[in-house]
Amino acid sequence: MRRLLVRYGLAMTSVVLVAFLVPLGLLARSLAFERALGVGRSDAQQVAVFAGDPGDEARLRATLAAVNTGERATTAFLPDGRVLGAPSERTDSVELAALGTALTARVAGGAEVLVPVGGSAGTTVIRTFVPESELTEGVARAWLLLAGVGAVLLAGTALAGHRIASRLSRSVRDLAGVAERLGAGDLEARVTPSGPPEVASVGAVLNELGDQVAGLLADERELVADLSHRLRTPITALSLDVDALDDPVDRERMAGHVEDLVVAVDSVIHQAREHDRRAPARCDAVRVVADRARFWAVLATAQGRALDLDVTDLDAPVALDEASLGAALDVLVDNVFRHTPHGTPFGLAVSREATEVVVTVHDRGPGLPDVRVVARGASGGGGTGLGLDVARRAAERAGGRLELSDAGPGLRIALVLPAV
Repeated sequence: MRRLLVRYGLAMTSVVLVAFLVPLGLLARSLAFERALGVGRSDAQQVAVFAGDPGDEARLRATLAAVNTGERATTAFLPDGRVLGAPSERTDSVELAALGTALTARVAGGAEVLVPVGGSAGTTVIRTFVPESELTEGVARAWLLLAGVGAVLLAGTALAGHRIASRLSRSVRDLAGVAERLGAGDLEARVTPSGPPEVASVGAVLNELGDQVAGLLADERELVADLSHRLRTPITALSLDVDALDDPVDRERMAGHVEDLVVAVDSVIHQAREHDRRAPARCDAVRVVADRARFWAVLATAQGRALDLDVTDLDAPVALDEASLGAALDVLVDNVFRHTPHGTPFGLAVSREATEVVVTVHDRGPGLPDVRVVARGASGGGGTGLGLDVARRAAERAGGRLELSDAGPGLRIALVLPAV
């Protein structure tokens, strides 16, 4: 960002410099040209004073000798065809001037100034040749001076732009850093508003957003914790009812289920009251799927369902904690039990590719009339339909996605998660 702002400043300054310095350079060249021609006209006019009277030929020669001491060359073309002063050919420009027209013309190596002088014997033409070196004298120095001024202005612009851009980019970097910390779960992160008013206002809004998010999460934690505590009483009553069962096998099995429910409630309470930033989540999808398969195998056996477990021999780490992945799997398997007849076989599978881990739940049921309705993530109940919103959000939280497809027959639901 800083470099971009400096480049913008340099680009604008360059446009301004070109708009002003180039015309100044052209003006300097024009002034040097006119100055040199003015000196040439002065030489020609000094000689022309003595060119009209044939009796002043001696003075004419003396004046020509006096002005022809530098690089300029002055020549007098007399009416009788003689040429006095610096040697020169009688060109078309001289013939035109002999008709009584004073003129200035560009020639090879410079310019010539022609002044006609009428007399009793005819018209004398005074020609002064001004070399190119005098026509452009000082032009290169003027261009160098203007280039130096432009370089100084560009350097000043770059320095000032760098300081301004550094201040602005530092403010934007602070905003980005605080936004990243808030996104990572550090709700205590705040920014000190600085920089231009627009950037400072964004910092103030970001701080207000952090306060609101922290307040909302605090309210949510208290609500979930209160709801979880309210579940204690019915769980205790359920535990007492389980203890009153006569069949020891059923009592042990139901007691295990009640214990799982207690652990789940305790986990909800702990997460609801946890204020510290959480470490990056990670678990082995193979181990979680195998564990949930053992849990659901009891109910599958009771309903006459065949359970097929197909997992890879390799570890399959994903960016989800065990509870979240297990909850997502429970939702998917629960859909099988809810929406397929008893005796319908189903399976759980885990496969690992180069960059992805695919956790699949598939069944041999009737499938869905239109998988796209669920895949779009919208239903009349406000979720994805069939209670799949939990699984979808878990996959997206890990950077993955939820995929549904007809298995022919049946339905295939896959959690596609990035491998970590």
